[in-house]
Amino acid sequence: MKICVFCASSETIDKAYLQTGERFGETLAGKDHTLVFGAGKYGIMGAVARGVRSKGGKAIGVIPTFFEEVDVTFTDCELIYTESMRERKFIMEEKSDAFVILPGGIGTFEEFFEVLTLKQLRRHSKPIIIFNENGYYDPLINLMESAISQKFMADKFRALYFVADSADTVFDYLENYKPYSYDKYEFLEEN
Repeated sequence: MKICVFCASSETIDKAYLQTGERFGETLAGKDHTLVFGAGKYGIMGAVARGVRSKGGKAIGVIPTFFEEVDVTFTDCELIYTESMRERKFIMEEKSDAFVILPGGIGTFEEFFEVLTLKQLRRHSKPIIIFNENGYYDPLINLMESAISQKFMADKFRALYFVADSADTVFDYLENYKPYSYDKYEFLEEN
């Protein structure tokens, strides 16, 4: 399985997140999965890739050419260069069988919401897992629950993603995943 990991590229975060990322990468490689990622060498992104490569696993990095100006590319992997961030995300989404969201910032949030929106619109049926390390995503999960309680999203929206608190839970879910068909517009049929 090709697993796309969205996560932080920051080096200023708590080192515990980096350690979790590296262990996650080791586990991913140990289960003979391929990593698809944004090809960054820093932060959790780099840690996951180092974990994968330390166990002899395969990694596919997708990165815009403009990042060459700042030397942030993880080069110990298959690299695919793009002209834009938009193209980068498209290729990562197309090459992946699943998405795992580890802690991250604005870029990670944007990537998560894009694959979640696409799943809601039935453009894919791939698993999406929020790896809620140390409760990092609790505020985001609470925001989505608030949107559901106020009817901005349907109750069944929760089935589009899964929240895990450990790597074991992530991989158990992936290995037992059953696609869920969500119809955002079924209310039109009821009227």
